[in-house]
Amino acid sequence: MSLYRDEGVVLRTQKLGEADRIVTLLTRRTGLVRAVGKGVRRTKSRFGARLEPFSHVDVQLYTGRTLDVITQAETLRAYGETIVTDYPRYTAATAMLETAEKIVVVEKDPALRQFLLLIGALRTLGENSHDPRLVLDAYLLRSLAVAGYAPVLQECARCGTRGEHRAFAVHAGGMVCTPCRPHGTTHPAPESTRLMTALISGDWAAADASEERHRNECSGLVAAYLQWHLENGIRSLRLVERS
Repeated sequence: MSLYRDEGVVLRTQKLGEADRIVTLLTRRTGLVRAVGKGVRRTKSRFGARLEPFSHVDVQLYTGRTLDVITQAETLRAYGETIVTDYPRYTAATAMLETAEKIVVVEKDPALRQFLLLIGALRTLGENSHDPRLVLDAYLLRSLAVAGYAPVLQECARCGTRGEHRAFAVHAGGMVCTPCRPHGTTHPAPESTRLMTALISGDWAAADASEERHRNECSGLVAAYLQWHLENGIRSLRLVERS
């Protein structure tokens, strides 16, 4: 039996048998881990309540034949306590967890930057210091950038000509100039693409000062870009759009 310890964020849980759960975590050192929490659905479970989505936990596991098994769990930060009481924050956080699981494809492949991005985004949502949609879009854009899919915003994605281009092509990788513009492009307002740049760079002063219509357009671009690069869509984004 090989024991190891790590800290992680609970992304998802699934029922297993009568009393167990499969817990999916994004961890600091190990990456994406799916492990069994034995007996956690029983009312007298020692740590069942600690293994809920949005929880930042310190866990001890041992390596199993197919799935690892959680033997200890301690709560480091229960982000869900503040997030689940507010629908816009809850739906944004749910979309983050779903994205994290799908963008970190390979299990047990260290993904420290993705882990830190998720922790930072959940903490910001918990503090309620920015519009939840802005926090979500910032997380999605940065997560894509870490994965190697950063949208090109300040030059043409095809020829590299620098400038503030007016056309955005999801399948081309971002903004495109007029000669390179393919079919199926959109023409967002310049303020919307500047908002995307602000969210990627962490310019919260500019992001917070943006207008509602530009936030809506920015969210649509980010969602379309994310869905293009992930094989399976993020279902929870539909809830965010209605929030």
